[in-house]
Amino acid sequence: MTTTAMTENSVTPAAASATRKAALWIAAVFMLGIALGGVSGYFFAHRVLAAAPQLSDEAKRHQKVAVLTTTLGLTTEQQTQIDAIFSDTSGQFQAVHKASDAQIEVLRQKARDRIRAVLTPEQLPKFEEFLRKMDEERKNHQQNH
Repeated sequence: MTTTAMTENSVTPAAASATRKAALWIAAVFMLGIALGGVSGYFFAHRVLAAAPQLSDEAKRHQKVAVLTTTLGLTTEQQTQIDAIFSDTSGQFQAVHKASDAQIEVLRQKARDRIRAVLTPEQLPKFEEFLRKMDEERKNHQQNH
């Protein structure tokens, strides 16, 4: 083989380096695409699930009865009775929750009064503003859940 034929078939070090760089860039872009696609998919799915309409208590109750009907083969009479049980129990849960909330509020006010007794007259307005913000945040949190 002649020297001319040998140089035509061989790759120069600069060309090999350029080929490696191109391959690395292609791999990097591919990996970034996968990462971006995964992150975008996660955020899209999270947003869609978070925006899903919430069922009312009655709709949830009917859904539970429907599942039980399918699973257990309930009769119409059994469906009516179980729906009434779910409705009654839900009312009892809400009553306990309200009583619990009232008890928590009493404890919260007692703790606040005790803190007020420790504070100076200059600190009281700042504490009241702090409480106002906390109460507002709690109210917003309860409305969102």
